[in-house]
Parts: sequence; C-alpha cells; structure tokens
Amino acid sequence: MDTLTSKYARAADIIVRAGILPFVISDTLLEIVKIYLTEEEIDFIIKNFDKETTLSIDQLKEKSGLSAADIEKMTDGLAKKGFIFNQPNTKGVMVYRLLPLIIVGAFEYTFMKERMQGDKIKEYEKIAKLYHKLLEELKDTVQGQYDAFIPIFEVQPAPDRTVPVFTNENGKPIKIIINETVKVEEQVLPSRTVEEIIRKNDDIAVGYCFCRNYNKVLGHDCETNAPNEVCFTFGKSARHVVNQGFARKITKEEALKILKETEEAGLIHKAIHNGSNIMKEENSVCNCCKDCCDAFTLWRNGITPMINSTNYLSVIDEEECTGCGACETRCPVDAIKIDDDKAKREEQYCIGCGVCARFCPTDAISLQEGLRRVCVPPPRIR
Repeated sequence: MDTLTSKYARAADIIVRAGILPFVISDTLLEIVKIYLTEEEIDFIIKNFDKETTLSIDQLKEKSGLSAADIEKMTDGLAKKGFIFNQPNTKGVMVYRLLPLIIVGAFEYTFMKERMQGDKIKEYEKIAKLYHKLLEELKDTVQGQYDAFIPIFEVQPAPDRTVPVFTNENGKPIKIIINETVKVEEQVLPSRTVEEIIRKNDDIAVGYCFCRNYNKVLGHDCETNAPNEVCFTFGKSARHVVNQGFARKITKEEALKILKETEEAGLIHKAIHNGSNIMKEENSVCNCCKDCCDAFTLWRNGITPMINSTNYLSVIDEEECTGCGACETRCPVDAIKIDDDKAKREEQYCIGCGVCARFCPTDAISLQEGLRRVCVPPPRIR
C-alpha cells in the first residue's frame, strides 16, 4: 500500500469510528473516500480528529496550527461534502464535529439535496453503486460474525423515535388506550406529535428523502409513490443543512402542509433526538416508506438491527377486524399477519407508528401508550 493510500485508509478509519456502522477498511470504502476528499482534507482529518470527533474553534486552532480563517475555509469545504457539522453551541462558541459516512453524514447529505431524475441520476450512479457495494460488504461482515454482533446490537441506543399518526383516513382520531401501569412522569417526552415539533421550532428546513433518492438512482422506484421532499430538520440542524445547500428553509405553514401529505401517503414519522436521547429535543424528522427507508431495508436484508424507541403499541380488536389485510400490507416492519381471517400483531416488532390504525376500514386498531425500546436483530440469512 503506497503512502497516499495508507493516508486515505487512516482517514477512512477515523471517519468510520465517528459513526455506529462497523465498516471494514476495504477498497470500496477507500474509493468512496477518495471521491469525496482531497489529500489536504484527509491530512486535516487525520491530524485533528483521530482522538476526538468534536472540537471547539480554540481546540482546532491549537491542534491544527492554522488560523481561524484557514480553519473556516477547510471546514466549510468539508461541511459542504457532508463530513463536518459546523455550528455554534448554546454558548455561541463555534464547534466542529466530524461526521461518519452513514447515519448521519456524507451519504444522507449527498442524496437529500436535490431530486434525482433525468441526467441527475447518471451523475450519482457511481457513488450510489459504491455505497450499495459497501453495504453488501457490511452484510458479509455481520452475517459472517453473526453471534458476535448480537450482544453489541442489544446495547446500542435507539437512533430514532417513532412518532405515530393520530387520525385515520377520514380525519377521525385513532383511539388511544392509556396504560395505567406506567407513571405519568415516566412518559414525559419533548413532543407527542410531529405537529408539536413543527410548531415549537422557528428554524425549519426540508430536504429530499435520501433513501428514496438513493434507491431511485439504483433503479428502484418507490412502490408507495410517496412525496419526496419530506425530510425535516429543526433548529441548529436546520441552519446547518440550509447553509450547506442540502435543504431549503420553510415556514411552519409549509411544514404542516408537507406533514399532511406524508400522512395521506402512509409514511412513518421517525424523530431523531439530540444525542440519541429521546428526552432531549428533536433535531429532525424523517418521513419513511416501507420499501425505501434504510432503517427497514437494512434490517430486512440482514445488515443492521431494527432499534427504535416508541411510546405506543398497536392493539387489534378481533371482533371488529374483518381480515381485509390493509394493516398487513401497510406495516413497515412486518409486525402484522392475517391468520384465520384475523389480523395478528407481534409485539416485539411493532414500532407503534399507527399506520395500520390509520388505514383500517373498520377502526379495529387502537394505540396503547407506554414507552418501549424495540430491538430486533437482523435476520440470519447465511
């Protein structure tokens, strides 16, 4: 391995360690990093972020030996490529955080900034195919060491929280069952609905769904025919994605209109919280479909576990159920099956999204309150 390739490998390792996915430093990974980053940029990453992923401007000046102006120039370039999050903290101090390749980093920011259609698809084909190959390599790693990964999966924090829909197709409220065994103070979350999240934030941005865009480039059209510009970010995250050109700023009224469209399409709301702590404020909301969303497809394909926080569990009234199968078709995590002409729900899979209840023609499905952590390992397929 020549000196330059060795440097790219070291930088790739640092970037991988900034995230949660255990990518092997392969030729595929190196090719992706080389597409994004110059030699000067990888030198900057190696020198400054090997031990710490988050640095203040003063720390970065000391470690790099660069002036504030040179740091700003370098980090601005890396931010526009999706590798640096550069925003001031609550005290007004500029902070720089190295981002991973995926969840959440260069991959998401690459595919959320514009609609993938026409010639745009050809422009992104190479990088999309490399990401697909990289994820297949990760599948080989996970499936090849499956038993070793299970205990690791079991202790991972939930990367998001499912926020359900609360009305059916006709606008009628979905029945909520109060769990009397849970103390009220144990269920205090920053926001109960996506509408609440929108209304409490002044800075809101929307970008294109990176999962649907990525799949579109790979030749897979969304089977739900869902709207595409639906990825919300809020507060500091919204300011970041707008500054970097990944998304556009919108009003609360625009956001509420988009929210309505996502619910009409049967999309699943997944809120991402600061520090992956569901008791902290939300910084973004993905509106996911069953067939494109990475949280669902990576799990089904045996690559990553499905880990999720939720405050609800679907409850089926068998007397009202006609066995039509609408809930089985809509469920994003295959938690519902029709058995003996009745819908049956497996609790361990249910993420409490409420989509089954929204589209149930007989209102046979309710949502029961109660904070839960859903953790389902990827299927063993080899």
